[in-house]
Amino acid sequence: MFGCDCIYWNQQQQSVDFGSLPEPQPFSLPAPLPQWPQGQGFGTGIMNLGELEVIQVTKFESAWRCIQLGGGKTPLGVSFYKPVGIPDGFHSLGYYCHPDDQQPLRGYVLVAREINHTRLSSLNPPPLRKPINYSLIWSTGSHYGDNGYFWLPNPPTGYKAMGIVVTHDSDQPDIDEVRCVRADLTEPCETGDLVFSMDSKSGSNQQFQIWTTKPCEMGMLGKGVSVGTFYCRSSIMSSEEALMSVACLKNLDAFLTAMPNLNQVHSLIQHYGPIMYFHPDEDYLPSSVQWFFKNGALLYKDDWKKGQPINYMGSNLPSGGENDGGYWIDLPIDDGESSSLKSGNLESAELYVHVKPALGGSFTDVAMWVFCPFNGPVTLKIGLVSIPMSRLGQHVGDWEHVTLRISNFTGELWQVFYSEHSGGRWVDASEVEFIKGSNKPIVYSSKHGHASFPHEGMFLQGSTKFGIGVRNDTARSDYFIDSSVKYQLIAAEYLGEELVEEPCWLQYMREWGPTVVYGSRSEIDKIINILPFFVRFSVENLIELFPTELYGEEGPTGPKEKDNWVGDEIC
Repeated sequence: MFGCDCIYWNQQQQSVDFGSLPEPQPFSLPAPLPQWPQGQGFGTGIMNLGELEVIQVTKFESAWRCIQLGGGKTPLGVSFYKPVGIPDGFHSLGYYCHPDDQQPLRGYVLVAREINHTRLSSLNPPPLRKPINYSLIWSTGSHYGDNGYFWLPNPPTGYKAMGIVVTHDSDQPDIDEVRCVRADLTEPCETGDLVFSMDSKSGSNQQFQIWTTKPCEMGMLGKGVSVGTFYCRSSIMSSEEALMSVACLKNLDAFLTAMPNLNQVHSLIQHYGPIMYFHPDEDYLPSSVQWFFKNGALLYKDDWKKGQPINYMGSNLPSGGENDGGYWIDLPIDDGESSSLKSGNLESAELYVHVKPALGGSFTDVAMWVFCPFNGPVTLKIGLVSIPMSRLGQHVGDWEHVTLRISNFTGELWQVFYSEHSGGRWVDASEVEFIKGSNKPIVYSSKHGHASFPHEGMFLQGSTKFGIGVRNDTARSDYFIDSSVKYQLIAAEYLGEELVEEPCWLQYMREWGPTVVYGSRSEIDKIINILPFFVRFSVENLIELFPTELYGEEGPTGPKEKDNWVGDEIC
């Protein structure tokens, strides 16, 4: 059990049996990892950042724990851990923080050592140095029971602190406990998720908050490497003190040697490729892009009288530039051909894979795109009533995706991003549903809209509070794509064009469907008119909670025009 515990009373005082509060347990993927193909630094457990080498430590010992109690509520808390089992020559950079409302213990911190400093010593100061001393950021005080103390390392001039140290006594930590990093080997970072917030019980109205940290510049061009530590702040700190006082590491390895080579990329996809299930009542299934072109899709331009057929490989599509609205793709004029194309062709469907660095090359993002020729009309939910629409929400061409985030230290799947229309969310691997006996995540594609979800059920897009919005229904069926075998690698810029050639259609930056504007919310206005009078007023006020794309049709742009092609996922 934890040796140092804090009980925090909220609303009403309660007694707690710490023996009844389970410790977070480490998480393991359902299946063992394979032996990855040989390569440079991927999966070796160590990463070269230029003047530093780092490894990922996932073994911890408890430093302090705080439990927050609310009247009748499940205890919530936060635990602080010191990394242990650090190899000789490596040094801790800070402690790890874990919210206890998450099921397993799932996290890491990086530890670092210098590379060939003797050779560089005449040019630069050492990459790592001990802190001068520590500043006390916050302490719980005696009214919390066992005390907790939060210490910020004070770095020498020209160095940056990487994380916080937590103790259960008021003595400053030993200066040998952590190391600070030379400033030019670091990147600025910012707060990520709020982990915990504590209000003081001393009557001073102080508040203490804890966040995860992340590099300020995310995406495949960012050099910031997250250390895995946390940031905390007291409400009594001055604006200067409140500025981010910890930093991220910086990857100066121009060759990104920790990233997987081509053989390793294919091995990762074959091992982790998700199974994407479509709803059993899905009318608009996916297809390959080539099938879409070959079976009648047409290219239009403002001054063209009629559409032109598209080459099977998309080589006659305008390429490059940006979406200027001058071109778009549409269905055949013939109703029969159009209807057939809308239905898709599951047999030809495959996922289109973009592999890119994440978090300074310490992780690999495997973005897997699925194409559907048509996005069907939505079903609106208003309270207990569900109303299928005839055209609201539909559009030609639909691109959705999921992204696997994989640790380059071990090759372990860390998170999965499920895209949901214009947004989405990261889901930790511990909360992902896997195919039994494998490490292949399950992705549920919503009926007609093809948004991605980690579980079966009905997910409301709109106001969950009032039960008003668009239904996203998901369920397992015989309609599925096994992306571990049905995929095409379309881009991996870090590997070079000679290894991964991008297809012609990927360079098409315009819309994959026409723009159609509906008149004055016509279909939604009809719904309001048929509702009982006593609910009509509230619905009229809440109608703006529906997604704006319901008031017309606009074909999406392709994967390479999306912000997350170069940047991070939009949550």
